[in-house]
Parts: sequence; structure tokens; C-alpha cells
Amino acid sequence: MKLPTILLLSVACAATAFAQAGFSPEAIDRSANPCVNFYQYACGGWLKTNPVPADQSSWGRFSELDERNRKVLKDILETSSAKQNRSSIEQKIGDYYDSCMDVSGINQEGLKPLDPELQRIQALKDKEALTAEIAHLHAIDVNVFFSVGSGQDFKNSAEVIAQLDQGGLGLPEKDYYFKTDAKSLEIRKGYVAHMAKMLELSGVSAGAAQKTADMILQLETALAKGHLDVTSRRDPQKVYHRLPAKELESLSPSIRWPEYLSGAGANQASMNVAVPDALRAVESVIQSMSLADIKSYLTWHVLHDAARFLPEAFVTENFNFYAKTLTGQKEQRPRWRRCVAYVDIDLGEALGRKYVEVTFGEQGKERTLAMVQALEKALGQDIQAIDWMTPETKKKALEKLHAITNKIGYPEKWRDYSTVEIRKGDMLGNNLRAKTFEFRRQMAKIGKPVDKKEWDMTPPTVNAYYDPQNNNINFPAGILQPPFYDNKMDDPVNFGGIGAVIGHELTHGFDDEGSQFDAKGNLDNWWTEKDLKEFQRRTECFVKEYADFTATDDVKLNGKLTLGENTADNGGIRIAHMALMNTLAGRTLPKQDGFTPEQRFFLGYGQIWCENDRPEVARLRAQTDPHAFAEARVNGVVSNLPEFQKAFSCSVGQPMVRGENACRVW
Repeated sequence: MKLPTILLLSVACAATAFAQAGFSPEAIDRSANPCVNFYQYACGGWLKTNPVPADQSSWGRFSELDERNRKVLKDILETSSAKQNRSSIEQKIGDYYDSCMDVSGINQEGLKPLDPELQRIQALKDKEALTAEIAHLHAIDVNVFFSVGSGQDFKNSAEVIAQLDQGGLGLPEKDYYFKTDAKSLEIRKGYVAHMAKMLELSGVSAGAAQKTADMILQLETALAKGHLDVTSRRDPQKVYHRLPAKELESLSPSIRWPEYLSGAGANQASMNVAVPDALRAVESVIQSMSLADIKSYLTWHVLHDAARFLPEAFVTENFNFYAKTLTGQKEQRPRWRRCVAYVDIDLGEALGRKYVEVTFGEQGKERTLAMVQALEKALGQDIQAIDWMTPETKKKALEKLHAITNKIGYPEKWRDYSTVEIRKGDMLGNNLRAKTFEFRRQMAKIGKPVDKKEWDMTPPTVNAYYDPQNNNINFPAGILQPPFYDNKMDDPVNFGGIGAVIGHELTHGFDDEGSQFDAKGNLDNWWTEKDLKEFQRRTECFVKEYADFTATDDVKLNGKLTLGENTADNGGIRIAHMALMNTLAGRTLPKQDGFTPEQRFFLGYGQIWCENDRPEVARLRAQTDPHAFAEARVNGVVSNLPEFQKAFSCSVGQPMVRGENACRVW
């Protein structure tokens, strides 16, 4: 597996009800006490006037910016679709979008575009034929049995190797198959009903569809027994097992591994088998289930994967479970919004190239780089000043900090999609060909030098990330706009917004996961034993603090799952504040809108997190998302900061003053 990049957030998006693009005093709830609930104080006005739209499960400041970006992309795609003399890029993104918007054509085609895939499965004569079919399905990104990919070796970041990992489930993660509370039982019942309905739509009789759906849940539960849960997967030590390829036979002898690896393009003497027990579970399933049952399981996943691109009945049923049941979303997003998202997923750098031409110039890149450098300087000062780390470990930490590279805005070299055939009127075919292109592109990296200039996010994305194996931070053009950065705003607000985001990503290099990788991106312990124990003691404080936050109803945050993000939030805002103080050294700024510069800094931070969530998505995120919910990301942070308490004259005993119980790593 490729180690997941460590992200700033997880986000949903759509239409906005709030006129202000950036920081605004109107968003503040002045009836609230900032020392009692700073999130309510900073965001209360915004929360009141921005209910979650019917076509969303969440609505926040990230969503507002995402929607503004989406409208720019829509204009680009509509122009590319209608234009007469088009470039190759315009033809591909324009015809993909046009095909997606052609609902009547898709409805008329029915399941015909998917027939070749369904017929391949039905033609399987015995279990020996499964190997070639699994390799084929993986190449079109159908999630069956396990997953395959490429990624840097954890202990030699200069080497790209094949990666085998757990996979094959239709529910969000392992625990959804085993929890016995009423809500979990309800979700599993809904999942079975959804599978049965999808099978009925494909032509299976109602009675047979119900029995088949029950069987698929049983099969996936057996697979899930071998999986790691989402919290355990955050520890890179638990998902790194470099094994000789010949040992795969001992894990799952029913897979003809030489044939599979050759078909997938993953031939290599050794590879990382992230979760060996997952392959043992695959073997158990193949041995215990009939070929007919396995074919039904494969058929379900083909239908599930293609559902968004099939006739409306499939689209609606897919929405009813995965959006309405799991996230609480009331209505589907308009078709154009979904189609814009699909182009971004399948042809992201082609669309992103046009987006950058319209929205992002070198000036934005230079301004952001200057702020990054200010944050890096502040983090260096912080590392040198902390009193719990020995000089030996500080030296290693500073080496890692100084080795971090920065990527801002968009790639230096754009991805070449010239071999991807996009045909007008062939939505599913376009999607399958784009996914096959991406699969082959990823597998072709095996044994090649690492491309450290490659991006894992597209330019319009409203997000940012730190990559521990490349030791770099990445800021797409999409996030370098209000409310995160506004050229019309004062330094305090901008440092509270994009400054805290930059600080967050830098701190990820030194959280519980990132800290296990050295300056070169290798999984290597650079800590003294004494310093590592103190680091772990300090991070345990965050685990306990955030486990006290209630996400919704009786669901608490998982302090271990969210540890990395909480560490990054707390460290990020601290070094952003240090960088602001360095920037303002020798200058005294007047109050604006009645607030001091330091108050505006914290308000700038608080307001980027304003968000309303439906209870269903709050529950889902609490179980699967390594990010805390918005209120916890604000109040959990400021309650640890003496600088905040001084700025708002908070007193000991007030909720935003943790005092001697405050948590701090960086």
C-alpha cells in the first residue's frame, strides 16, 4: 500500500446561503462568551444562517469555497463541450462531461454498457478461473477480495514496490460488520436491502436477490474478520510486511499468484503485504463459498462500482443507501455538480490545467511560499525551544524540518492523458477506460525512480496534505482563496486561516504517524528512548482530551483515530501564532471591527471551521474519519493555548481554559 497522505480535512460541498466569501464579523455570535464556547462565538452567526442544504450531509466554509470552484469548473466544462475548434484536453474533458450529462442516453442504453463485465463473470467455469477475473476487475478499479497498487517502500523511500492490501467490502470499514448496537444493526439491514434492490434492478428475481444479498453480507463479514480496523491502520508498523512473492501462496493458495501479479503488472521478487490476515481471509472465503456465490459477490461489486453511471433507477438506489442512510443527505446533488466531480476524479489534471489558467497566477504561488517559509522558521524556533526533547533528537527533528519540500498550486509537469479514449455518449466506457489508465499508470511505477513532483490532489481541491514518505507539503490552488487566504485581509486573519493550515501540514511531519519517518521519508526511529516515551506521554493527553467530545447522540470521538489530526491542529495554530508575532515584530496594529490583532488571528482560525452537520454523517465520521468534528477542532485547540486565553481575557475555571490539564506536544 501507499501510505495515506495526511490530510487537512474531509469535506462535503454544494450550494451556499452565505454571501461572505472570507472572514466576516457577521459570522460572530456576540451573545456567546468566547471563553465558554469559542466555536459558537466565532461561528454562531454563520451557523444560524447556513443550514445544511437538502442535497448535502454537511455544509461549512470549505463547502462554500468548493462550490465557488465547482462553478468555475462547470463553466470550463460547458465551454469545452460546446467549442468547435478544441484542443485535445478540451475534447476529453468536454466530451466526458457531455456524456455524463446525457441522462436520457444513459437511460436508453440500460445495462448494455455493463453487459461485457457481467457476462465475463457468468462465464467463469471454475475457481481456477477466478485469478484472471480478479486481476481484470482490479484493473477497472472494482473492489473485490483485496486491493493492489504501488507505493514507496516504507524502509527505502527511494524504491517503488508492489503493495497488496485488504479490500472487498461494501460497508465503510471493518467494524460496520461486527458492532451490535441498534444503529449498526439497522445499517447492516439497510445494506442487505440495498444489495437486493440493486440485484433486482439488474434482472434477478426478488426472492433470489434477497437470498443473494444475505449471502454477500456473510461473505464480506468473513473477509472483514481478516481486516485491520481504521484506527490500527494509522500505525505504519502494522501495515508494513515486506514478503517474498513466493510466500503469497502460503497466505492464499487459491489465487494463482504468478498469473495474478503478471496480469496486474505487479511482478516483483518481494512486495509489501499490508495485512497478511486479509489474504488468509480471502483464502477461507474462496475455499468455503461456492463458485455461484462468489460470482454473485463479484456481480454485486461490478454493479455497485458502476451505479453512478447507470440509468437513474440505479443512481437513485445507490444514493438512497450510501448518501441518505449513511450520511443523512436528503436529496441528490444536481446532475451537473456530480458530473463536474466525476471529471475531476477521472481526468483531474486535465481539468485542473484549465482551472489554473483561469484562477491562479504566480503571485498567489509567491505569497503562499513566503508564508510557508515564515511557518517553517517558527516551527524551527519551537523545536529548539521545547524543554522536553534532548539535543540529540532535536538535531534529527531539525534535519527533517529543513528537508521538507513545498509544492504550491499545481504540478510542474502535467499528467499526459493522450492514451485515454473519451467518446461522447459513452459514459460508463469513459469511466472504465480512465480507471484502467490510472491503474496501469500506478502499476508502471513499480521498480522506477520515485517522482517526488507528482501530486495526490488535483489543483481545484479545497484541501492540503503532508506526504510522510516524500517529506513534502502540498497546497492545491483550490484552497489558496478566502476564507483561508484573502489578499484584502490583514496579516492576523490570514495567519489564522491559511497560516494555521500550513502549520497543520508541517506538524503532520511530527505527529504520532509522521514522526516515525525520517528526513528521507523512511520508516526509521530517529528518537532517543527517553524522548520517544515523553512524546508518547504527551500525545496520550490528546487521546484523552478528544475522547471526551461527543460527535452526536451517544457517539464519542475516537481519540486514537483522530490523534494525528488533533496533534497537527494544536501544533499548527501554535506555530502560526509564532509566525504572526515574528511578522509583526516592531509593529503595532490598531483594532479592526473592534478586535485586537491577536483576537482577529483566533477568529480567523475559528471561522474556517464553521460547519453544520447532519447527525448521520457525524456518526459516520466519528467511526471512520481521522479528523475531529468542527467544534472540537476549534474548542479543543484554543482551550490548550495560553495565547488564546490572554487574547480574550479568559479566567481559570472557564471551559476554554484547560490550565494545568492543557495538552501540548509542539
